[in-house]
Amino acid sequence: MTAQRSFAFALAGAAALVCASAGLASAQYRPYQSDPATGEKYNVEFATGLWYPTVSAVVSSEGFGILGSDVDLVNDLGIVDEDFTDFRLVVRPGRKHKLRFQFTPIKYEAEATLQREIVFNGIAFPIRLPVTSTLDWKAWRFGYEYDFFYRDRGFIGVILEAKYTDVSVSLANPLSTEFTEAKAPIPALGVIARGYLARNIAVTGEFTGIKMPGDFTDAEDEAGEYWELDVYGTLNFRHNFGVSGGYRSLRAKYRIDEDFGDLKLDGYYFNGVVRF
Repeated sequence: MTAQRSFAFALAGAAALVCASAGLASAQYRPYQSDPATGEKYNVEFATGLWYPTVSAVVSSEGFGILGSDVDLVNDLGIVDEDFTDFRLVVRPGRKHKLRFQFTPIKYEAEATLQREIVFNGIAFPIRLPVTSTLDWKAWRFGYEYDFFYRDRGFIGVILEAKYTDVSVSLANPLSTEFTEAKAPIPALGVIARGYLARNIAVTGEFTGIKMPGDFTDAEDEAGEYWELDVYGTLNFRHNFGVSGGYRSLRAKYRIDEDFGDLKLDGYYFNGVVRF
């Protein structure tokens, strides 16, 4: 009986030791659990606000076999800076995958008296006559983003997108009205990176663009380039609401069918952001 009791006590002691060891190991091991920063839990993100860019634009248009003048829309035609509404949409089917859409309707109108004669679309616009001008630029972006490096407090990704540009310029005086337009879908590649200064304060930078072969100085050649830089900070009050502000630079340069354009917008913007 004594031997049996000793064996029973030894067995119970061993079982207690195993259970204690298992409990200690369980207490020491904690499996990793994702803890996304505020603003990183969403499937759909929508942002809109105002962009305040400074404009620089030079265009020329050939007509009737006559090369056009390089027309500076600011210095020659009196276009002044305006603010524009910007719309952005991100659909996020997976943590590292995003479908992106952005639309910025850009339109300038001005009236000025020419200080030099210019030729536009084959027609001469004489000096001292008033000219009404319009620059209408619809900038669309459709893209896919893959964040190959993703952590709770930041990511690095690549962007593949199509930039659809629709630019039209019209000039009118009491004698004539002339119009030129350039439309083109432009593929582009880019990179994006985001980091968090605090759990709810993010800094993001992205750059996309493309340069197509061609010589801008050759009136009979076709060439194009499109660059876009966007650097901004976001303050997220909750996962589904925040505000952002940043700096955006957009440049489109083209030569198509002996027409030329060099358009650049740079400036600050402020957006409200909602997520679902």
